[in-house]
Amino acid sequence: MLEKYDIEVDMAESAEQALEYLKHNRPDAIFMDHLMPGMDGLQAVKAIKGNPQTATIPIMMYTSQEGELYVGQARALGAMGVLPKQVRPVDVSKVLYELHLLPDRRDAAQPALQPVEVDGSGSVAPASAGPAEANAYAAEWARRVEAAIKEQTVDIRRFFVASLDSFATRIIGEVRDALAPPEDPIPIPVAHPRHPPRWPWIAAFLAASSLAVVCAIFWSLNREELAKSRADLAALEAANADLQHSSQDLAATVKDLTGALAATAAAAPAAAVNSGTLRIEPVPYGEIPFDRGRLEVLRDFLAKLESQGFHGVVKITSAAGLYCLSGNPSDGYVPASATLPLSKCDLVGNPFEESLNGQQRQSLAFANLVASVRQRTSGAISVVIENAGTTHAAAPYPQRNDSLTAGEWNRAAASNNRVEFAADPVP
Repeated sequence: MLEKYDIEVDMAESAEQALEYLKHNRPDAIFMDHLMPGMDGLQAVKAIKGNPQTATIPIMMYTSQEGELYVGQARALGAMGVLPKQVRPVDVSKVLYELHLLPDRRDAAQPALQPVEVDGSGSVAPASAGPAEANAYAAEWARRVEAAIKEQTVDIRRFFVASLDSFATRIIGEVRDALAPPEDPIPIPVAHPRHPPRWPWIAAFLAASSLAVVCAIFWSLNREELAKSRADLAALEAANADLQHSSQDLAATVKDLTGALAATAAAAPAAAVNSGTLRIEPVPYGEIPFDRGRLEVLRDFLAKLESQGFHGVVKITSAAGLYCLSGNPSDGYVPASATLPLSKCDLVGNPFEESLNGQQRQSLAFANLVASVRQRTSGAISVVIENAGTTHAAAPYPQRNDSLTAGEWNRAAASNNRVEFAADPVP
């Protein structure tokens, strides 16, 4: 399916072979199966993400496992997502776009607004800038506004001057034509008193009136621009004040939460030793209870108890959930689809848990860790492993009805499929 997109694909038959391949190659992405001989997919993801040389390679799990619990485990270990075995071409296309292995069809949009800060003088600067950068930004902003106003003023002045010149020229021409004497073949001198012409005064009056109108318009425009700038600055100051108040409230909340967490952490060791059950770890369907993540939890748990000088018994109890399953005894069972009605389940139970005996319920590494505790602590700490079966449900199962789905039922089953760690100190 990947090669249909002209993607070059290299194959590895096991997780160990994949890790050897990554020593000399850097693929753009990794599609990792879950169940493989030797190391499984989740262990391989943990190894790849734990190596700085390969930690940045995106990993997509490819598995028959379903449910939010498995997806959460895969993402917690560093996987980008989970593809089902019955994958559709549209799912592959979506994943390839997310991995940037196909050209993106959407244009990234830059945010139109950015947070700003306004100092006491009214200067505006980005919220992330320091004092020097804020002053420089404010000076640049003021310079640009002043230049824009000056340029607009010059353009308006040129327009009105040109209009006045054209208007005055036309008026002068019309006045001269009106005052010119008519043409006569025989000029006859006539004695009359000489009066100074009036058109220069008319032209001067019109020019003065036009200049007054221009000044009034220019003053009105500047006043509107100034009022608009003041309104913008007032809005920015109000927004900045709100941001500062929000920042102060957030800082106070973080401070309170930090103090509460510190107090809880300080009181945790003393409370932990006397509280009985200290930790509950979920177990995905199809996994043996005493292995994988529970092994690391036990190792950390014992280390903390030893550092506190604990003397007593550590009880590790496994409990099984009753799942809504699809399948048959010969091919095996898997959790049913979340939308499937509960009445359509092939089986409600936990055949995988029932098929395990005492030795099969824990891995070799888990058994070795349990066996070494008593010797390492000179008998101060002993570990007891118990199986509670399906009788001790931590979460109640929903009431069965026609509308109940497998997803709602299996959420309760996943909560009940668990391992509990408890420490009982010796009096």
